[in-house]
Amino acid sequence: MRNFKLTMQYDGSRYKGWQRLGSSDMTIQERIENVLIKMTGEKIELIGSGRTDAGVHALQQAANFKTKDQRSVKEIIAYLNAYLPEDIVIKRVEEVNERFHARYNAVSKTYMYRIWNHSYSNPFLRKHIVHIPEELNLVAMKQAACFLIGEHDFTSFRASKSKKKSNIRTIYSIEIHKNETIIEMMVHGSGFLHNMVRIIVGTLLEVGRGKMKPETVKYILDQRDRSLAGATAPAKGLFLYTIEY
Repeated sequence: MRNFKLTMQYDGSRYKGWQRLGSSDMTIQERIENVLIKMTGEKIELIGSGRTDAGVHALQQAANFKTKDQRSVKEIIAYLNAYLPEDIVIKRVEEVNERFHARYNAVSKTYMYRIWNHSYSNPFLRKHIVHIPEELNLVAMKQAACFLIGEHDFTSFRASKSKKKSNIRTIYSIEIHKNETIIEMMVHGSGFLHNMVRIIVGTLLEVGRGKMKPETVKYILDQRDRSLAGATAPAKGLFLYTIEY
């Protein structure tokens, strides 16, 4: 049995997220699996590095699958890109060790959140960026972000319905940059809980708007209470940016 690693990009605007959902094919995983099944004639299970929610994009997502098919790497990538829709692109195919696992072997991930910070919106970026018209206090947001760096219990920053046994995660860095009208937040960590990045962004935006003091973020973190944190930021501004193995 051969093991292949796929590296891909996708626009998540019209999908229900990465993970397969029963008989629906409106997920990234199912779309790719369907093409692989057609190519190999085998039952294929595609293992992703992690889930992305409905509407979330990826500049670099990774997955692996096993097959007896004898096609070359070049033939596989050509087949996939010929039959996948235009909003999913396979950037690279590699044959890897049979023990490689896209999720378990990932050591860290970086997410990017993009904001169009201007009085009027941008119609050309509307599917991939969140419009916030008011001026944001980036200095205060950076101060607040410092309280989230390190290993913590992120119960306050996960979806209330999350079923993860442990809410302990490590954030290595949170960088916030503004280039003219675009703000980008880069969150690098060991792994993330359901909606964790979007809730962090929503909370930092409360700080940026002056509705919350930077030091309140530490209090929210310590209380382990989701109701204290900010709203979950919209999915369309979030990109899975890189995965480190």
